[in-house]
Amino acid sequence: MALRALKFASLTAAASGIYLYGNKFLDPNDFGVVRVGRAIATTAVITYDYLTSLRSVPYGSEEYEFLKSQVHLRSAERLRELCCSNRGTFIKVGQHLGALDYLLPEEYTRTLKVLHSQAPQSTRQEIEQVIREDLGKEIKELFISFEDTPLGAASLAQVHKAVLQDGRTVAVKIQHPKVQAQSSKDILLMEVLLLVVKQIFPDFEFMWLVEEAKKNLPLELDFLHEGRNAEKVAHMLKNFDFLKVPRIYWELSTSRVLLMEFMEGGQVNDRAYMERNGINVNEISRNLGKLYSEMIFVNGFVHCDPHPGNVLVKKCPASGKAHIILLDHGLYQVLSESFRMDYCRLWQALIKADMKRVQKYSRRLGAGDLYPLFACMLTARSWESVNRGIDQSPVSASEDMEIRSNAAAYLPQITQLLNNVPRQMLLLLKTNDLLRGIESALHTRASASSFLNMSRCCIRAVSTYQRSKSHSLYRRAQISLTEALSLWQINLYELFLWLKGSQLGNWVIALLRRMQHFTY
Repeated sequence: MALRALKFASLTAAASGIYLYGNKFLDPNDFGVVRVGRAIATTAVITYDYLTSLRSVPYGSEEYEFLKSQVHLRSAERLRELCCSNRGTFIKVGQHLGALDYLLPEEYTRTLKVLHSQAPQSTRQEIEQVIREDLGKEIKELFISFEDTPLGAASLAQVHKAVLQDGRTVAVKIQHPKVQAQSSKDILLMEVLLLVVKQIFPDFEFMWLVEEAKKNLPLELDFLHEGRNAEKVAHMLKNFDFLKVPRIYWELSTSRVLLMEFMEGGQVNDRAYMERNGINVNEISRNLGKLYSEMIFVNGFVHCDPHPGNVLVKKCPASGKAHIILLDHGLYQVLSESFRMDYCRLWQALIKADMKRVQKYSRRLGAGDLYPLFACMLTARSWESVNRGIDQSPVSASEDMEIRSNAAAYLPQITQLLNNVPRQMLLLLKTNDLLRGIESALHTRASASSFLNMSRCCIRAVSTYQRSKSHSLYRRAQISLTEALSLWQINLYELFLWLKGSQLGNWVIALLRRMQHFTY
C-alpha cells in the first residue's frame, strides 16, 4: 500500500513538473516558496560575507577599506540579481536605493542604477488579460493599432503606444498582472529579513525603507490615483508654459489601466539630444529647478520620481520653445505646513551660510547632533562648502569624490539620521539626488541661478504663511513690503550675474576700469 502511494505521489510530482515546465503562462518566480527562498538565501550570503571578510583585517587600514569596497560590490551585485529575479516590489525598492547617490556607498548606487533599464516585461497574453478584465473588451475592439513592443517597462507596469478608434494617439499604461497580489507579501518578507539583519548588525537601520514601501506602494498601484495626481499638478503649475503633463482619458482608465495623451521627447539627461535639437541645456536645468522649487517650497505637493525616463524634453516646432514633459505621477509627497516652513527656513539658512539657523532648523527636522551631516546630505556638499556658502563656488571633482566616499564612511550615522527625520524627508532626499544626477549629466550642477530660484520660492512661501497667521492689516502690509524688497534684491543680483557673464557686461566692466585708470 505504501509502495503504491509512493509511486502515485512520484507520478503526480513528475506530471506536475512537466506541466509547469511546459506551460508558458506559469513562471517559477510567481511561487511564494521560490521568491522567499531566494530572498533568504541572498540575505544570508550577504550577511555572511560582511561577517567573515572583514573580521581579521585592522579597522581603518588601507587593506580594510579595499576589502570593504569589494564586499560592498559583491553584495550590491547579489542584491541586483535578487531584484531582477523576484521583480515587482523588489525592483521598485532596488531602484529607490540606486537613486540615493550621496547617501549610500557608490558600489551600491552604481550597481543598482541599472534596475531602471532591467525591469520585466509582461507578455502580449498578459496585457490582453488585464485589458479584458478591466475594460471588458478586446484590444482590437478598442484600438485601430496597438504596438506590441512597449515604449518602456518599469517595475510595476509598462507603457504601449496605441491609436484609438477615433484616431487619437495614446499611451496605454498597463500594470503587470501579478504585482498587486505579490506586493504585500514581498514587503512583509523584506521587513522580516531586515529585522533579522538588524539583530546581527545593530547599526543597520533600514526599516525606513520598508515603512516607505508600505505607505507608497498601494498608492502607486492605483492608476486612478496617479491620474488625479497628474491633473492636480498640471493645474497647480499651469503658469509654467514650458511644462506639459499628458491629459488623462478617464473613460478608458481603471486602477490597473491608464490611458493618456501620447507625448514623446528626449530624456532630460541626454545633453547630446538637446544639442542636436537646438535646446538650451541651461534653460532646461533652470526650468526644472523652478518646477521643483515651486512644488516643494510653495505648494508642498512633490513629484518624487524624476528619474530621466519620467522627465522628457522636446522643442515645439511652432513656437521654438523647449518643453519639459512630466510623466509617471504615481509617487507624490504631500508636505505638512509646519514641515514645509522648517524646510524653507533651513534652505534659506544654507544659502546664506547662517550656521546658527542651519543648526536650529536641522534640529527641528529631527537631525539632532548630526545636523552637520544632515546639511551635507541635503546639499551634497562638504561641510567646508556649507560653512563658506553653497552658492559661492561650484562642486569640484575632488569635493564630489569626498562626498561619495563619506557616504560609505558615515553609513551608520546616515542610516540613523534617516530613521530619525520625518518620513516626509525621505522622498525629498531621493528626489534631491535624482535631480542632482540630472544636473551632473547636463554639467549645470550648483549654478547660482538654481539657488536664486530656490530663494524666491522660499521667500514667497514664508511670506504667504506669515500673512495667513497675521490678523493685523498693518502687519500683513509690512510682510508684503518685506517680500517685495527681498524679491527685488534677488532680481537685481540676478541682473548683475547676467551682466557679469555677458559680452555687454564685459564691455561695461572694461570701460569702468579704463575710466578709473584715467581718473588716477
